[in-house]
Amino acid sequence: AGGAAGITTTNRKKRRLMNEALTLLSFGPEGWGDEIAWGVVVTVCLAIVTLPFGLFLGFLIALAKKSSEPSLRLAANIYTTLFRGLPELLTLFLVYFGLQIAIQVLLKMAGFDFYFEVNSFIAGVIALSFVFSSYASEAFLSAFRGIPQGQYEGGYALGLSKGKTLRLVVLPQLIRLALPALGNSWLVLLKDTSLVSVVGLSDVMRQSGIAARVTKEPFMFFGIACLIYLVLAMISSTGLVRIERWSKRGDTAR
Repeated sequence: AGGAAGITTTNRKKRRLMNEALTLLSFGPEGWGDEIAWGVVVTVCLAIVTLPFGLFLGFLIALAKKSSEPSLRLAANIYTTLFRGLPELLTLFLVYFGLQIAIQVLLKMAGFDFYFEVNSFIAGVIALSFVFSSYASEAFLSAFRGIPQGQYEGGYALGLSKGKTLRLVVLPQLIRLALPALGNSWLVLLKDTSLVSVVGLSDVMRQSGIAARVTKEPFMFFGIACLIYLVLAMISSTGLVRIERWSKRGDTAR
């Protein structure tokens, strides 16, 4: 009888703990589900907004690196060395605080005397774009080197200008060759969005941290954050595999 009573008490405790956990994760005034869901939206939006800026900037840096102009190559090499060498968190601080100070100084020089504050989301996009583009430029540069010179010559022989040869002949091959490295950089970018929580952006990490401090349940909420990032990574990996298959649809079987 004593053993049965102990089992019943244990089951009650388990049910109570489960109900408390479900309450904490629920949507509404008693739970943190809506805050964490909003954090997921902010995290995904930050990564998606950063991606095109980082890709475009990385492509320009790659073009500068393969340019025949020494000054462009030097500037591009300094850029990639700088943002690949600095910690991502330090880059974020430099953009968030440094940009704010620079704009404030320019406003004072122009005769305007009011306080200007940089939005944490915009600062995150700028900082992450710098970091992402420095790695994306290396991916594009490697892809450029993988395209035979005959592809350029064939475009010129057809009467295409350099711009049209780059857009119609080189760029489709460039994307296919650079896609695996860019996919890895995207996954790194997705994880690096968590750094923006330190400047007040309400992403997954910040919302999970607030919930952990308020409820005194750090393991549960940071565990939820781990699961969210893993799910986002798995969804991204699945999408990247499909994009890679689509990019190779014109390849002939060997």
